[in-house]
Amino acid sequence: MKISRNRIAINPLQWVASPDGWIDPSLAPPLAEQLRTIREAGLTAVHSSVPAGVTVEDYAKALADHGLSAAPGYLPVRLSDDATEKAQAMESAARAAEQHAVLGVPTMFLAMGMAKDAPRVARPAVGHLADQDRLERVRDLLAEVAGVIRAGGIIPAFHPHVGTWAETEEETRFVLDTVDASLLAFGPDMGHLAWAGADAAQLVRDYADRVASVHIKDLRLTIAEQARSEGWDYRRTVLAGLWSEPGQGDADVDGFLRALPEDFDGWLIVEVDRGAQATPEDSVRLCGAWAAAHT
Repeated sequence: MKISRNRIAINPLQWVASPDGWIDPSLAPPLAEQLRTIREAGLTAVHSSVPAGVTVEDYAKALADHGLSAAPGYLPVRLSDDATEKAQAMESAARAAEQHAVLGVPTMFLAMGMAKDAPRVARPAVGHLADQDRLERVRDLLAEVAGVIRAGGIIPAFHPHVGTWAETEEETRFVLDTVDASLLAFGPDMGHLAWAGADAAQLVRDYADRVASVHIKDLRLTIAEQARSEGWDYRRTVLAGLWSEPGQGDADVDGFLRALPEDFDGWLIVEVDRGAQATPEDSVRLCGAWAAAHT
């Protein structure tokens, strides 16, 4: 599948992958350095993520100064009975929608959040402790947050993620089947779905009219399978070499792309949670080479 060069972006998580198999934003180099490397790699867009202490206007200018445009960002929300925490989630959703509107990005990914001590981080990708009542609460939270995002003029796209209370194919289908399409679109991550043993391409075909944008990930399926069968935790699986740059693992990335609707006009966002290359810069360049080959 060939798509417009201007519709492939990157979420450069390579720079923030921490030695313990997690994510540490403090590891990232200065924004200008990141943007320069991304542009030099031949990429033309980047996942929207306005740094703390930076206005959305200044962020937009920094992108423009490096010849880059903004692509859909990502909002995680945590399931909580605490009224204050829930209110903060709604405020975050409204703020994220406002930022996307200023950046001219019409959609954003919406996922459940996770923490290092979460039950499914200890036992990921198998639907650990599945509970229908909790899943319905998850669905209700996603729908409520989606409503806030829609009110800001932005389309929220549900993004299943390993380690959260919405990670498996069954949970993905439940959310999409019980939240109206006019409220919540679909923003699959082929890598996280594959890690959980789901058929990401079939999900895209089944919900083709709701696919707004997607995350492109490659991975080593044998590691994912071994991790599920042997009960590895999230970080052990990542440190075992789960992720790779597109085209470097054994996931069927091209098959996933072929499953997208013929009239798909959303974003492909390349995301490597932990680079398999010598440096993050090498990883970003390899992502740029993959993008060039598919445009």
